[in-house]
Amino acid sequence: MQQLLVDVDTGIDDALALVYLLSRPEVHIRAITCTAGNVGARQVALNNLALLELCGAADIEVAIGAEVPLEIPLRTTEETHGPQGMGYAVLPAPHRKISERHAVDIWVEEVRAHPGEITGLITGPLTNFALALRREPELPRLLKGLVIMGGCFNYQGNTTPTAEWNVSVDPQAAKEVFAAYRGVAQDKLPIVCALESTERIEMRPEHVRRLGEAAGVHEPELVLPEQPEGQRSKSANPLVACLSDAIRFYMEFHRLYDQGFISHMHDAFAAAVAVGRTEFSTRLATVHVETDSPLLMGTTVADFRGIWGQPPNARIVSANNPEQCFDELINSVGRLAASRYHGTRAEVT
Repeated sequence: MQQLLVDVDTGIDDALALVYLLSRPEVHIRAITCTAGNVGARQVALNNLALLELCGAADIEVAIGAEVPLEIPLRTTEETHGPQGMGYAVLPAPHRKISERHAVDIWVEEVRAHPGEITGLITGPLTNFALALRREPELPRLLKGLVIMGGCFNYQGNTTPTAEWNVSVDPQAAKEVFAAYRGVAQDKLPIVCALESTERIEMRPEHVRRLGEAAGVHEPELVLPEQPEGQRSKSANPLVACLSDAIRFYMEFHRLYDQGFISHMHDAFAAAVAVGRTEFSTRLATVHVETDSPLLMGTTVADFRGIWGQPPNARIVSANNPEQCFDELINSVGRLAASRYHGTRAEVT
């Protein structure tokens, strides 16, 4: 059984990542911690609770952590992910409550109690993990491993010309996290899924159609560029409908910025990396995060050649296989949707 601690700012691609992890029978999510990023931390928690109920995994603890970055004002991105972070999908209010534990307490307590057994997956800003490192500096050695979605290296940013969103929301936190991994054994260094690899994971209309087919829905699940903006799914499968409505919003956003009718599933790729079910390779690097320059704030710089003379603190994904990744995501999520809602006509409003 693979044990995970997951920190998210859900978020459309975080949502697909979470549903994917819930679809894997060999994965045990010990807890989900929530960071402000795509939307506020409390909305992130509500999204996660509702998704867990939709997927039949309502017993997983969901906790709020940092509601603002370490030093700079919070920015959220509802224009990218919708007013609630789920695009056009509006999930029912969850029945369960948010945990009374703080996210930092969960990271420290769970990892201390299970040294060498837990893999961390962080798909939002690194605020919670930075705070947890302040409490327990040995986390890099106590974790089995860590996967981070964030940064970009010799690649155009998606927030500023040089900065990726997760890092740019809290660059000070990212700087602390990478600094904490200096001198750590190479097999413990974080695997960093940066934009140059995650933007290759382009979800297209045919992927949504294939997801419906994998879930066994009778009518084709069509999210097409010629359809009216905001058109809602009529799928009889609530999980397919939820993901379809979220993904449509994301595709429309990407088209608005001349990227095509696609959606970059950054976090879903990172989730597949964390559980070892997608193909990728990495390069060792020493990563620095810029926090002083107003124009370059949040820029991640990688020294792949040892020019700085400092030990590596990251393994940056250098190659991946988008086709294989989508096969994995679609088949696994489709099986979950089929097994949970076979023959039902429940509705997600």
